Parts: sequence; structure tokens; C-alpha cells
Amino acid sequence: MGKLTHLDDEGNAVMVDVTDKDVTKRVARAAGKITMNREAFSAIEEGRVKKGDVLATARIAGIMAAKNTSSLIPLCHPLMLTKVEVDIKSVPDECAYICECTAALSGKTGVEMEALTGTSVALLTIYDMCKALDREMVISDICLMEKDGGRSGHFVRDEDSRIITE
Repeated sequence: MGKLTHLDDEGNAVMVDVTDKDVTKRVARAAGKITMNREAFSAIEEGRVKKGDVLATARIAGIMAAKNTSSLIPLCHPLMLTKVEVDIKSVPDECAYICECTAALSGKTGVEMEALTGTSVALLTIYDMCKALDREMVISDICLMEKDGGRSGHFVRDEDSRIITE
């Protein structure tokens, strides 16, 4: 494990200087889960949520969040993303949804934070739109599933440590 890149030699928080880094294709995929009661799950599945199409709204919210990550997370570089995709899968036997957000670009810094932010906000949007039906929903297991590009190369979460299965 190397030194923390967001700290200078005196321990002060700094934005990482990527000026001399090579431009490479960078992709990251994050996932998370929201679990709810049967009433809320059925309302989403049947399109009966009064606030509208929950999953479509969550996808848009996730995309918008990924694009605005540098406004939310201190020291993140503003990035010109070339792809943000939010996929939400239904898990009926658990009354749950799994959200995956993939972010990509050709650039000098990675997109892990963008994928994680997109996942988080998509799940929060589902919560917001359904909280009248279930205030006990649980958002869990938000994690980086895979990333590629840059000096550190390709990372795939180990099968044994996967919180969310595909």
C-alpha cells in the first residue's frame, strides 16, 4: 500500500496533480442494493408509485450524480465523462433492487468515485420516491465491482468478497 495521494508531505489535504499522467481509457463499475417491504416493491413493479416511474427517475438521478461528482466529493477532479450507464435489476424474492453504475472516459484520472456516486444517488432516489410506502428500506452493499485503466491496471472484486452477485 503506497502513501495516500490526497495528502502532501505535511499531511495537508490536496487535489492530486495529474498533469503528467497519460491519457488512458478508464472504466469503473459500482453496485449497491436497496431492500424494502412487499408493498413498496409491488408498487414499483406495477407502476403504482404516486411520484411517477421510480426506476426511470433513479436512472436519470444516477447519471446526473455521476456527472456532478466533483461538486459533491472534495478533491475529486471534474471529469468529461463519455459514458454513464445505470442499470437497475429487480430481485423479487428479496423485495430488492440492485443498481449498477458504469462510468467511462479517456482521461488522466479514474472514474471510481463517479460510478460509486451514481449508484448511491440512484438508490437514494428509489428511497425518496417510496418512503411513504416504507420508511424502513435499507440501502446496502455499495461497492466498487470493477475498474480498468491507469497505472493500477485492472481490478475485479474477488468472487469470495462479492457482496452483490450478478
